Amino acid sequence: MPALHVRNLDDALIAALMERARRNHRSLQGEVRSILEAAAADERPSGAHTRRRLSLRTVSVGRPANFSRDVIYENADR
Repeated sequence: MPALHVRNLDDALIAALMERARRNHRSLQGEVRSILEAAAADERPSGAHTRRRLSLRTVSVGRPANFSRDVIYENADR
């Protein structure tokens, strides 16, 4: 398996990574591997825009609402 060697990391960064690894019950190597795997999975082509899914949640305020679902979602294409 290929290896990756990263040089010139700040001591504060190493300390923060070690603390994060401790909180997640991992070794430093395991924590860095986890971070890199998550970053690679989130990668999107540059300039790509993702749309967020809108959700409607209703709450009871003791009176009827004066707006419809169509009004709420009318600007969903922006």
